[in-house]
Amino acid sequence: MELLLNAPLSKLPPLPKICATKRKPLGARLPSCLGVERHDDMDVHKDLPQSMDHEPKEKQNDIWQLFTEAQQNILYLNKQRLTALEELDELKRENTALLDRIEQLEAKMLLNTEKEMDTLSISSELLLRIDSMVLSGMIDNAEASDLRRLVMNSRMSIAANLFQNTHKKDSELLVELRHFSSKSKKKGFHIVHISAEMAPVVSVGSLASYVTGLSCALQRKGHVVEVILPKYACLNLDEVQGLREVEAEVYSFFNGQLHKNRIWTGVVFGIGVTFIQPVYYSAFFSHERVYGYGNDFERFTYFSRASLDYLVKSGKKPDIVHIHNWETSIVGPLFWDVFVNQGLEGTRILLTCQGFDSQCLQRPEKLALCGLDPSRLHRPDRLQDNNKTHMVNILKGGVVYSNKVIVIASMQTKAHLITELGHGMEPTLAIHKDKLLIAPYGFDKSVWDPSVDKFLPESYSEEDMKGKSVCKISLQKHLGLTKNASMILVGCMLTEVSDVYLENLKTLVWMASRKGIQPKSRLKKRSGIFAVRTQGWKCEVY
Repeated sequence: MELLLNAPLSKLPPLPKICATKRKPLGARLPSCLGVERHDDMDVHKDLPQSMDHEPKEKQNDIWQLFTEAQQNILYLNKQRLTALEELDELKRENTALLDRIEQLEAKMLLNTEKEMDTLSISSELLLRIDSMVLSGMIDNAEASDLRRLVMNSRMSIAANLFQNTHKKDSELLVELRHFSSKSKKKGFHIVHISAEMAPVVSVGSLASYVTGLSCALQRKGHVVEVILPKYACLNLDEVQGLREVEAEVYSFFNGQLHKNRIWTGVVFGIGVTFIQPVYYSAFFSHERVYGYGNDFERFTYFSRASLDYLVKSGKKPDIVHIHNWETSIVGPLFWDVFVNQGLEGTRILLTCQGFDSQCLQRPEKLALCGLDPSRLHRPDRLQDNNKTHMVNILKGGVVYSNKVIVIASMQTKAHLITELGHGMEPTLAIHKDKLLIAPYGFDKSVWDPSVDKFLPESYSEEDMKGKSVCKISLQKHLGLTKNASMILVGCMLTEVSDVYLENLKTLVWMASRKGIQPKSRLKKRSGIFAVRTQGWKCEVY
């Protein structure tokens, strides 16, 4: 019976045809062969059990009840489906509204960034134009200082009022500047970098990105930053806006004579940049490379002296002159022995060292090329080298003659730096330890951006971090670590490390691994190649 009720309609046997004849009593329809005698008053249903009479009716009730419950479930599920669709539509509307809001915020942020860059670019260009006015004799140094202060103190308003006048001639622009009288409530520092590199104009090592990144950060804080560079033949000028040659003669002292220089100015990422191009010694910066020539001392000594001559000639009075590595360290002795009394009494010298491994040792008499007195400087407390006493150490001169010295290091302490990483300058660093400052390496997105790095297994960005998990798993696989995207992975890159420092690092890494962290350290050492592996962490020295 159940099989029959549950069978599909298509498989049920055909029903017999029912004739439209008068129904006969059951007894009348029984065959005579059964031996049953018919009686008209016989009740054929009399002796049948009652359960057989009610069974079809109960089955029908059960089927109807099941059908009713199924129909109610279908109606309920359909109602739930409609509710879910409505909620989904609401989520889609909210998602669309959120995406629209994000696009609006991104557009607003981009607009603000562009406005900020325009403000910095206009201010830097105005400062360079004031330099041109001084060099051409249009204004004196006193008025130039007032105009520079005006630009520095009123950066936002001056950019809004004079942005359409920057294309005018110097004489016309001077009229506009003299009519501009707003003052800013806050005064920032005026900082001038004298550097051999600046990204992306000329980039060899970490110095280039350091100068650019630091300059941009300081300008965002309200300071005015400029950079002076040699005009190399290998410059990348694609990012230099408004590059122009200043129509003025600027001379600098070298090898007993005054020599003419061509001066170029432009703006890079809102930073005013001045390029110095020697005329007589034009071969100094016409090479294909920046470093690595036998006359590097002469080249960068000429540039350092020319930079200071330019500052005086243009009437600039910066608060800080920031020099870098040995290439411009000679600025320190030159400033205090020659230039400090030429209107730069309020200026201080800041030296940044990317390391002490490159120091530049020269014969003392070569100091006379830029106007220094060798007899005054070839002394143990000045430029005399600590080991080769018959030579002068140019980087040592920068340390001795600077007001502050910043050393770029990863995790070293000052004491460790002085005793272990001085490369022969340990006595000098110990004497001047109070002026030493340790600064970590920075990150510049313009140098490396994971969203466009083709060497990554999958790119990612601040807005979309999905690819970072893929990169993390790939790195764990490469290092032989447990592949787990949710596990914390800490990387540490060091340029140099001592045996004592390595033991401290190993202890730190072991403690981190006990807490479920996967540390990864990569160390650069000058001798030998080896790798250390302990309890799930890896330390490579190469």
